[in-house]
Amino acid sequence: MIEIATSPSTTTLVVAGDLDLVERDQFPEVTARVTGLRRQLLVIDMCRVSFMDSTGAAFLISLADSSRRRGGATVLRNPDARDLFVLEICGALDLFRIDTAHRCEPATPPSGFRHPVADEVAPG
Repeated sequence: MIEIATSPSTTTLVVAGDLDLVERDQFPEVTARVTGLRRQLLVIDMCRVSFMDSTGAAFLISLADSSRRRGGATVLRNPDARDLFVLEICGALDLFRIDTAHRCEPATPPSGFRHPVADEVAPG
């Protein structure tokens, strides 16, 4: 899933799940929307990416290249080491600024709730 948020100068893509061949059908629409917004800064939030293959890398590379051609910049927010490795193998790591300082909110906030079955003690 890819969500798009905007501010006056920034477009932020929040990616959740896999960024791979299976998801490629949505890439052209997302690319067209992001390009049409014409913001100077593109932030790609990678906090919830579970897997990225070369298809996903090609998508990110095309976004970064398009942004650079318009004089903008692309930031990868909190990418996993394996995602950076894929981009490095593709020879495209220099297209991105890397934000490793960002800390993501947990997918589900901690509630302190404990499952009742887990708290039970087996009869001795």
